[in-house]
Amino acid sequence: MADPMLPYGRQTIEDDDIAAVAEALRGDFLTTGPTVEAFERAFAETVGARHAVACANGTAALHLAMLALDVKAGEAIVAPSITFLATANCARYVGAEVVFADVDPESGLMTPATLAEAIGRLQGRRLRAVLPVHLRGDAVDLPALAGLAEAAGAVLVEDAPHAVGTTMRFGNTTEAVGDVRHSAMATFSFHPVKTIATGEGGMVTTNDPALAERLRIMRSHGMVRPEGADPWWYEMPEPGFNYRLPDILCALGLSQLKKLPRFAARRRALAAAYREALAPLAPLVRPAAQPAWSDPVLHLMTVLIDFDAAGRSRRDVVEALKARGVGSQVHYIPVHRQPYYRELYGDLDLPGAEAWYARCLSLPLYPGMADSDVAKVVSALHEALGGRA
Repeated sequence: MADPMLPYGRQTIEDDDIAAVAEALRGDFLTTGPTVEAFERAFAETVGARHAVACANGTAALHLAMLALDVKAGEAIVAPSITFLATANCARYVGAEVVFADVDPESGLMTPATLAEAIGRLQGRRLRAVLPVHLRGDAVDLPALAGLAEAAGAVLVEDAPHAVGTTMRFGNTTEAVGDVRHSAMATFSFHPVKTIATGEGGMVTTNDPALAERLRIMRSHGMVRPEGADPWWYEMPEPGFNYRLPDILCALGLSQLKKLPRFAARRRALAAAYREALAPLAPLVRPAAQPAWSDPVLHLMTVLIDFDAAGRSRRDVVEALKARGVGSQVHYIPVHRQPYYRELYGDLDLPGAEAWYARCLSLPLYPGMADSDVAKVVSALHEALGGRA
């Protein structure tokens, strides 16, 4: 029997997770109930934020963040080009413009220099928010980016679905992604390939009670219940959305959150094993650069490959890996290349994003991998590159 395929990412669902969901199914609430608030409290405590607001998915989290800030048509946000579509699309949902920032070609991260360059292309539009992405799980330089955003009259909204559990050290202070010390909000996703899973699901953390309240209102149709009104009465000052996360999925999230220390330790151990196993393949293959301040819980094990030097196209390598039972993925196609954004803004010159995209490939990384799987993946990669190192 052939060895099972190693996907690039996979959820870890255990018997106690199933039991938690079954218990929720036997309860009185399937949609919005007490488990939602319990998950929010536990998540806020885990990352060190004052408030956490659960929602339907990571894209909804970003959209809610734009609504909470009351970003308006004609205003602008800055997003890196190396990210998933949702980081940019959330601005378009509210009619705002997107200014794409370049990234460091070795880490894929927005930097102070690339943000400053993007701010210089605002063309008179009011900048409301900067959305740096903690790509792969590695943290951006939050203090420096926050300083630039503040000087431009904007705030940071951290796009952090890759970075649950990641910590950072700026100066003598250890911080956690999601504690929002430098930002207005941080958004998360609990898609199955992320560090913890709820099936689909998202979260927004903030230390601002007014933002937290607006997030809660806008995730539930924009409804409010005036103080002292009849118990059935509600009002809608403005339309919101049905972005609620059901009790059932929050039960799974609570169970998964208890395992975060174990999941984090396993991901860190696997990443360290990869770095050691990949070393003989340098300089043809190198892990993505890790900033000095970042202690990541990696969601993605991304390597940078010199395909030209190997004499292999990326498609050749992806197909050769698949034939050897190893899945892979590309994170990401630069968003500024997408037809929609090219139609809006024309062709942009973002060399860091292009250099990253030309070389990146994400290899399997998830807690259920065996130690021997890392050697299998690296051996398969070596063969896929023609045995060259």
